[in-house]
Amino acid sequence: MNTPRIAFIGGGNMAASLIGGLRAQGVPAEAIRASDPGAQKRQALTAEYGIATFSDNAEAVAEADMVVLAVKPQVMQDVCRDLATSLRPGQLIVSIAAGITCASLQAWLGEQPPRAIVRCMPNTPSLLRQGVSGLFANAQVSDTQRQQAEQLLSAVGLALWLEEERLIDAVTAVSGSGPAYYFLLMEAMTAAGERLGLPRDTAAQLTMHTALGAARMACESDVNAAELRRRVTSPNGTTEAAIKAFQAGGFESLVDQALNAAARRSAELAEQLGDRGC
Repeated sequence: MNTPRIAFIGGGNMAASLIGGLRAQGVPAEAIRASDPGAQKRQALTAEYGIATFSDNAEAVAEADMVVLAVKPQVMQDVCRDLATSLRPGQLIVSIAAGITCASLQAWLGEQPPRAIVRCMPNTPSLLRQGVSGLFANAQVSDTQRQQAEQLLSAVGLALWLEEERLIDAVTAVSGSGPAYYFLLMEAMTAAGERLGLPRDTAAQLTMHTALGAARMACESDVNAAELRRRVTSPNGTTEAAIKAFQAGGFESLVDQALNAAARRSAELAEQLGDRGC
């Protein structure tokens, strides 16, 4: 597969992370360009990654095979409408903005021609190239374009395809918002450790590195999380005592309620932004 020419609209943190990941994979600087209204952002992207940058979105997309929309959802409609006359038929549109469906993007980019659109939901660990993203492609996306979009998101972590666009709300609930759930647990464990008599810094280090180690074990193991939990839970031991306390407090039910609340809110926000589905 030939290296696609990629234009980023927006030069914020997620765009910079994707650009950095692509460059680390060996994608040449000449194949990447970006536009942003901020002169400092443009200068920083050029200095760090050697790419061409522009203040004019139309100039950035002129020769691109793939256009990555990396702007805030609140300004996406205006950005798309301004871009509509500058896009060529056959260009792949990749959106990493939360809550903006393919149908809205198509409408804002002009009803004709039908656009090849991939909608993505990355999460914040992507900034460290340790992220995970859910991807949905509309019917106009070719097999080659799917590979190109997957390469793009794989530059910052794991990329997983979805068969239905509505599942983006579930991805948002599980992985998009997910880092905050772990941070909350880490906060609580650190505070509990401190109340047990540990210095706060020691409790925090124990918590963070335990989380890191457990995640690596889960990712690298050939068994699921339930089996890993059973293997470290000795009968009548300390771990079992803690697990029983979690479960007595309705831990699993609470997690289910929390993720459902996040998914519902994702759908509500999409509706507020004028989305009606693909």
